[in-house]
Amino acid sequence: MNEWPNTPDDLNDHHVFTITHPFHPLSGHHFVVLERRFAWGEERVFFHDPLTQELRSLPLQWTSLAPSDPFLTIAQGRTLLRFIDVQRLLEALGEVSPRQPEED
Repeated sequence: MNEWPNTPDDLNDHHVFTITHPFHPLSGHHFVVLERRFAWGEERVFFHDPLTQELRSLPLQWTSLAPSDPFLTIAQGRTLLRFIDVQRLLEALGEVSPRQPEED
């Protein structure tokens, strides 16, 4: 878990990452990795936030350190949703609006 296979290095030889989650307020910003470890049931990246002067962490999946999704890599931007996303959407819609019996 402490390997950095796809982490770029900055000029000072620090491991850095970018927040990639599209809805995170710091999306697109770069931070130095302090630690990468399993916490709160998931792998997380710990970093120092220079704005708040606090130690913060994010799920690994919200960062550039996350392994790329094989489906999205193969789709090369030609899809908006993965199959599992469509399944979850259908389940959620089914809970909100139960299916009506079909009339013949």
